[in-house]
Amino acid sequence: MIELLQYEFMRNALLAGLLASVICGVMGTLVVTNRIVFLSGGIAHAAYGGIGMSVYFHWPYLAGASGFSVVAAWLMAAVSMKNKHRADTVIGVIWAMGMATGIIFLDLSPGYNVDLIAYLFGSIIAVPDFHLWIMLVMAGVIVGLVFFFYNDFLALSYDEEFAKIRGVPTGVLYILMIVMLAVTVVMVIQIVGLILVIALLTIPPYIVEKRVNSLARMMIGASLLGAVFTVTGLWISCVYNLTSGAAIIMVAGTVFFVTTGIDRVTGRYKRKKAPPEPEHCGLTPINHNK
Repeated sequence: MIELLQYEFMRNALLAGLLASVICGVMGTLVVTNRIVFLSGGIAHAAYGGIGMSVYFHWPYLAGASGFSVVAAWLMAAVSMKNKHRADTVIGVIWAMGMATGIIFLDLSPGYNVDLIAYLFGSIIAVPDFHLWIMLVMAGVIVGLVFFFYNDFLALSYDEEFAKIRGVPTGVLYILMIVMLAVTVVMVIQIVGLILVIALLTIPPYIVEKRVNSLARMMIGASLLGAVFTVTGLWISCVYNLTSGAAIIMVAGTVFFVTTGIDRVTGRYKRKKAPPEPEHCGLTPINHNK
């Protein structure tokens, strides 16, 4: 891996992977704790509409995809707040319409754009310098906003009613979180692709969640774990000539199943070692009211 860093595209790939790990670690923690994985999936796939429009109208990819994703995310957030019982249906419709919009605009575009494969499955080794600078700025903005509103996000994530009593504007905060998630998805699509972006957002926070006791530690742990997944997957993809996004997600998925298996085995061992409860020993609690 050290030898490969002599090439500029590999240095860019490594930096892009580390920035994506930080962004996904912070936003993925909010996704997992707020249980909005399905909504993040809708945003990721709706982003395809922005990609198709960017190709058809010759817009810059980041501008087109970001604008379309933010609008779609705002619609999903508004629907999920006002009509929670039907939120999954409406999100599914926006998800499908976003994908359909992208496909239609691509059909109307003359010729076939090979770069679209990079948006579907990711192409971390093709990240240009200007994309890195944009990722760096967006990572700073997202981390800064989460740091500034940390206590409010903490209250929103674990007790929305308590947050409302404290005077936290939960509606505005929720929409802000969804908009930041939309920007995150667009930033990460070029790293692992829109098909795999959900895995990078959810797997590291899920693994870390069981091993820490605070939201901040979960964000830091998820960012570090995501960096390990990204660097390992990038190295494997270079050595075995594999698609980088798929290699990164396979590493993350393998660690997910290994840690889940270890957790189940250790959980059963702890239950066997724990002393039995009185009612399980045939003992009857004394009734002092007789």
